[in-house]
Amino acid sequence: MALNAGAKLGPYEIQSPLGAGGMGEVYRARDPRLGRDVAIKVLPVSFTADAERLRRFEQEARAVAALNHPNILAIYDIGTREGAPFIISELLEGETLRARLSSGVLPVRKAIEYAVQMAQGLSAAHEKGIVHRDLKPENIFVTRDGRIKILDFGLAKLTQPEGDHAETITHQTEAGVVLGTVGYMSPEQVRGKPADHRSDLFSFGAILYEMLSGRRAFHGETSADTMSAILRGEAPGLAETNRGIAPGLQQIVQHCLEKNPEERFQSAHDIAFDLQLLSGQTPSSARESAISEPGLRKWWLWVAVAAATIGIFLAGYFTRGRSSAPSPKFRQLTFQRGSIQSAAFAPDGQTVIYSAMWNGKPTPEIFSTRIGDLLSRPLQLDDSQVADISSSGEMAILEHWRSLGGWTGRAMLARMAISGGAPREVLDDVQSASWSPDGSNLAIARHTSTSYRLEYPIGKVLYETPGWLDYVRVSPNGKQVAFIDHPVLGDSRGSLMMVGSDKKLNVLSPDWSDLVGLAWSPNGDEVWFTASESGINRALFAVTPSGRVRTVLRVPGSLTIHGFARDSRVLLNSDSYRRGTLAHREGEKSDHDLTWFDWTRAVDLSRDGQWVLFDEEGEGGGHDYTVYIRKTDGSPAILVGPGRAVALSPDGKWVIAEDIKTRQFVLYPTGAGEQKQLTHDSLVHGSGRWTPDGKWIVFDGFEPNKKPRTWIMPAEGGDPKPVTPEGILGDQVTPDGERVLVKDPEGKYFLSPLHGNGSPTAVSTLKTDDGVIALAADGHTVFAREAVQNAWTMRLVSIDLSTGKRQLFKEIEPPDRAGVLALGPVQITPDGKTYVFGFTRRLSDLHVVEGLR
Repeated sequence: MALNAGAKLGPYEIQSPLGAGGMGEVYRARDPRLGRDVAIKVLPVSFTADAERLRRFEQEARAVAALNHPNILAIYDIGTREGAPFIISELLEGETLRARLSSGVLPVRKAIEYAVQMAQGLSAAHEKGIVHRDLKPENIFVTRDGRIKILDFGLAKLTQPEGDHAETITHQTEAGVVLGTVGYMSPEQVRGKPADHRSDLFSFGAILYEMLSGRRAFHGETSADTMSAILRGEAPGLAETNRGIAPGLQQIVQHCLEKNPEERFQSAHDIAFDLQLLSGQTPSSARESAISEPGLRKWWLWVAVAAATIGIFLAGYFTRGRSSAPSPKFRQLTFQRGSIQSAAFAPDGQTVIYSAMWNGKPTPEIFSTRIGDLLSRPLQLDDSQVADISSSGEMAILEHWRSLGGWTGRAMLARMAISGGAPREVLDDVQSASWSPDGSNLAIARHTSTSYRLEYPIGKVLYETPGWLDYVRVSPNGKQVAFIDHPVLGDSRGSLMMVGSDKKLNVLSPDWSDLVGLAWSPNGDEVWFTASESGINRALFAVTPSGRVRTVLRVPGSLTIHGFARDSRVLLNSDSYRRGTLAHREGEKSDHDLTWFDWTRAVDLSRDGQWVLFDEEGEGGGHDYTVYIRKTDGSPAILVGPGRAVALSPDGKWVIAEDIKTRQFVLYPTGAGEQKQLTHDSLVHGSGRWTPDGKWIVFDGFEPNKKPRTWIMPAEGGDPKPVTPEGILGDQVTPDGERVLVKDPEGKYFLSPLHGNGSPTAVSTLKTDDGVIALAADGHTVFAREAVQNAWTMRLVSIDLSTGKRQLFKEIEPPDRAGVLALGPVQITPDGKTYVFGFTRRLSDLHVVEGLR
């Protein structure tokens, strides 16, 4: 039943065909009711001849639709037209695993990553009694951001009869298609016997084998040969691929491919667990073969035997400093695709309130869920985040979050009872809030014009910094406040601090590269936090008031702690973070990706638009970050040196970077030459730029115990001199090199002389919320970012400083909105012909974890 563009299936309007095959035709369509694009699969009428079979299919399709798991294709609706059933599902962008494998064998790390997601999706379906029965690379989809989606659950029930004498293949199908399906069938399917969830695990093993080896586990000249291999043959050992496959990984594959279902893994959950443990030992492709060393091989085998015989793993797999303990138990609470900003237990310990941006929604919304439920209930609180919940059931809410760059922002603090009512506004410009144990007072991190303050109770300042503060948490006895102090605005690097009502400050644990998440243990003897060390993914740690740190939990990916229940259960996010960079050059029709590793931050752009300066601040960049330059045509990046990128010289020969250890500016050559230390001062250095003639460097910075201001220094080195009073910042230099555009604490813009010639001149044509990006080559135009109401739309405008005339320069959106927290930074050439912009994406799942010690 071919459908033309414009045709309708119920409320869905067909837009274009996406493909066709033996299982039907697929179309892109529009759902005007919800304003979203969907996929429609129309199945052949011949598949519905058996009414009972169709009834079972519809029943299973509805069951799959109720799963709502991020690794299973979401089904929105089903129906029938002219005797042909159709399925409405989410629209995916990417390629099937079969297409991915056709371009070459996968890296071991990537194969494990995909396999873990597949196993998690299968586990969710199997727990609900849903079996796929036709798992193969064609039914596995890889989205553009690396998310695995399992397709076509339930279709096997429609196409294949069930029962003891069911035929599982039809020989009328052409040979290539038969082999493509037969090669992933379990022995029980080949024999025509009933197939349960363990049949899917065999198919899973065959797919994992192919991802790792680049060849099929079972393959013959004819379908009969392939079936014979499945029944009686063994897949060639993965060691024969000469890829350094870890013995533990090979054992997982072999255990999946056991002929007898009783001898296989008995659950997909167990497979996912074992794969996650294994990937935790080989976190990057550079170390894929590390576990194959003799000592590690024996260690892994010992752990595998221990798991099979006594059902526990050494706690040292997860923790440091403890001899043994039962492994923690995870219960997943959320299943949609997007990012979770915050979460907290309600006083009953069974209700969890969390805020999230699901499925590309531009602003966070607050939801409620009960532990054990699969669905969450929206509380009708849009553009809001839950900051904390008091012992009496009152929420502290952050409304209308406004980003100040990176992780930093401000919002309106409000109070509202969980039982209902409307929020009552308390105070604006709040970053974080926490209730006292009795629910009578709040501690807050608050943004002022020139600093961040910690107040407890509100109005009493306990600590102030020119950097920024986050995750304030009041201790169980109400006498201390733990918090995170970040020296650089927007950056997640920071130190864990504690302060009392007497303002006595205690540095619990200094200088973590990615410090996000904090909670007091229920008895108050430790502060638990999530952070990175040595450039690896964010893990869970605990620290005592005396400063003794221990590791609580490491898993693949990043963790974020939200809080504790009274019985010591922990509320954790498992997060996948990425910061990407896209570029657009004159004459190109679309943006192209310049992302290098996992946290690519574009900092500067050469005047001709040919080179971009960026740094890597995630796992790929290491503990002290790494600086690169790269051509905007997408050529491979060139390593410059360690540190935080600051500026590219006008002639492109030098890069300014900040040495993370010393906090000093250094000069790196982009070609031949020697590194030079540029500063030898006590300043904390921020962003900076060369003057157009290359003779001076203008930057933001502050002296200890003073407010930030703008400084200037000779490009060859020397003592910096202040250009502006304290609290006035800016580094955009006019084309003549004589003035710098700065902003005062009230949000007013000025052109300030760089060399003391004259007084600052007010720029009344710029608004307070204009985010100036660059000064144009003509000297009287600026490119700026206008304030918008969502995280994934960026309006760039050109503004004439003389007349105030504004013109839309570009409206930017990421190609995939899901999980995007923010857009930026943006760099534009003075002629406006080339620009690069960044985006930050976080994909999250929320878990309750028992058994952490």
